[in-house]
Amino acid sequence: MSQTLPPLLLIGCGKMGGAMLSGWLERGLAEAWVVEPNPAAAGRFAGKARVVPDAAALPAELRPAAVVLAIKPQEAAATLPALARFAGMAVFLSIMAGRTIGFLRGGLGESAAVVRAMPNTPAAVGQGYTVACPGPGVTGAQRSLCDALLTAVGLVDWVEQEALLDPVTAVSGGGPAYVFLLAELLEAAAIEQGLPTPLARRMARATVAGSGALLAASEEDAAALRRAVTSPKGTTERALAVLMEEAAWPGLISRAIAAATARSRELAG
Repeated sequence: MSQTLPPLLLIGCGKMGGAMLSGWLERGLAEAWVVEPNPAAAGRFAGKARVVPDAAALPAELRPAAVVLAIKPQEAAATLPALARFAGMAVFLSIMAGRTIGFLRGGLGESAAVVRAMPNTPAAVGQGYTVACPGPGVTGAQRSLCDALLTAVGLVDWVEQEALLDPVTAVSGGGPAYVFLLAELLEAAAIEQGLPTPLARRMARATVAGSGALLAASEEDAAALRRAVTSPKGTTERALAVLMEEAAWPGLISRAIAAATARSRELAG
């Protein structure tokens, strides 16, 4: 993106907020204000962004094009009223899990243009994946701005039905944890089979990372890639016979995603 990003206000500079701010700065950011009470969290952006401890310290003349909500969901109710003055001039981009567009507009005012998005943690290395949903009154220009902000840290897709963000949260939002669990279990199993711990860890991590890179680079679907690795009557086929039993991975993954989706709906309700 060659065009400089317009002035932005970031509320919360934790891992995800900080990752996004890094991406914006690399893309070119005209001006950035950050509300972050923890000095250590925003310390690495000294000289690159103007940091204040709370919204009350923001200048009255501030006119951001976007206000990005990257705080914890439980902090939203107390934080939103102080930001209501930006409704009508800025689009609010929320990356908070479980806080609906209706909830956000309830705290910001019904005139607030809100885009709700669910990024995942690989955004910290520019490899994130985000699904976004525009709320009522979001203009084409505001949607384009939010798309530019989100693509700074990875791939972006859009949906028009907010309810779809619940399974998105379950699959993509939580997905890195499931992949990390796979690496963890591969490492433990390798140790059980007699491999030294350092070798087992390095092997598990490299296998998961390399397989992800191959999947990303390939035009084939995941099933085709799996079959290509599976020689008839070989060792991989023997392992997959265990993993692909209905009560094993197929059933467990389905149940896990259903449970996470249900929990996302509970949090939104």
